[in-house]
Amino acid sequence: MTELTVEELTPQLAWQLLQDEPRTLLVDVRSHMEFLFIGHPVGAINIPWIDEPDWTVNPNFVRELRQLLLGGLPHDESGSQAVPVVLICRSGRRSREAGELLLQEGFLRVYNISDGFEGELDEQHHRSTLGGWRFAGLPWEQC
Repeated sequence: MTELTVEELTPQLAWQLLQDEPRTLLVDVRSHMEFLFIGHPVGAINIPWIDEPDWTVNPNFVRELRQLLLGGLPHDESGSQAVPVVLICRSGRRSREAGELLLQEGFLRVYNISDGFEGELDEQHHRSTLGGWRFAGLPWEQC
């Protein structure tokens, strides 16, 4: 039996997957504040992995994701857990952790955007200059 792993995707490959498989769910796992004020990919749904006020792992993360899938998003005969789930955070670390939990909970197709939304810090400690969804020029918005 092959062990499932979180598949790493560049922002461009993640965008292509979203175009090729419209039932794919794009989940931004950053805090509500990051999602709203820094910006997020167009069409992303925000389910924080870690959020204020306590900055602890969201104990309801998997349940909230399952509610979305059961709430009307399309799925095939193998069940909602076969829907592709693409996760994004700031730089790819939190979303990878969240993806590992989803695999443990029975999800089958879990992807992590390796550069996240803003990418790593550059020499001046700025983000969005070396990589990430925004750096790649992919569709994003902010509130």
